Amino acid sequence: MTDTIPDMPPVQYATVNGLKMAYYEAGPKGQGVPVVFSHGFPELAYSWRHQLKALAEAGRWVIAPDQRGYGLTERPEPVEAYDMEHLTGDLVGLIDHLGAAKAIWCGHDWGGAIVWQMPLRHPDRTAGVIGLNTPFQPRAAFDPIAIMRTRLGEEMYIVHFQKPGEADAALAKNARATMDFFLRRPPQRSAAGGGALDSLSGGESKGFATERAKDAPSVFPLVRMVQAYDAKTDNRARFLTDAEFEVFVDTFTRTGFTGGINWYRNITRNWERSADLPATVDVPALMVMAENDAVLPPSSADGMEAFIPDLEKALVKGSGHWTQQEAPEQVNRILLDWLGRRFP
Repeated sequence: MTDTIPDMPPVQYATVNGLKMAYYEAGPKGQGVPVVFSHGFPELAYSWRHQLKALAEAGRWVIAPDQRGYGLTERPEPVEAYDMEHLTGDLVGLIDHLGAAKAIWCGHDWGGAIVWQMPLRHPDRTAGVIGLNTPFQPRAAFDPIAIMRTRLGEEMYIVHFQKPGEADAALAKNARATMDFFLRRPPQRSAAGGGALDSLSGGESKGFATERAKDAPSVFPLVRMVQAYDAKTDNRARFLTDAEFEVFVDTFTRTGFTGGINWYRNITRNWERSADLPATVDVPALMVMAENDAVLPPSSADGMEAFIPDLEKALVKGSGHWTQQEAPEQVNRILLDWLGRRFP
């Protein structure tokens, strides 16, 4: 893979929080409050290419890093190097490098979990928060991994990811097939049900709130699904061009998946170390939900208003989990409308 990626600004590098980070920047640097985009798993700064272009053309200063463990950014070896203190600290270090006092943090998937932590851990560096698919979650009463193990089963992917090396090897064995499995639109739900991909179809999922019956199979067993995956029999629609898909394939073939999986391996550590954090988000916030996201359905954002006094919500119709890439026009319109009203 080269440092030049189609449809992206030139890559730049900064030494932040003890590692070399790659990032992409567009729009009028230094003007206004920057919007910093935080990607999820298994994604890259490249996932935000549509937003970088649209917001920059609208006069917004925008930044998207390959985060710790991903893409052209360094991948430290210790698992603890991927805890929430490091992940949020990386973003603060990046805006320090760029000379910005505050940022509007916009995150999708795991990146959403990070940006909701920014006003709690770094309130003086946070102007606003935009969550894409990932809702704000108050601190759980018990270890979240223990809760998911009981509710969703041992092979639920986040629980499975806790086993050292196992998921890493399974996903990296054929990075092309793994990315083909992940980066598609939701399947059409069959009338009979029971298909291998039915647990990823949208509309009726309760996401992490699912309660499986006693002794029922695990919910969202992604590692096993990847191992059994055959692209030739997958009738889910694609949302990437061939060239776009190759960016992801080339990158994850080179890097593997351990860096991203290590974020999940710190969930218990993050929970243990967050007991003294504030419980409310006291900045303007936007929650963007995707109609057909099976893992993070719109219902997962219910009740956020109790913890975020200044919250707006918006729904992206027809999109599955990869919202900013599946429905970029809708997402861009929602972001620009909110930014124009709250941060003109």
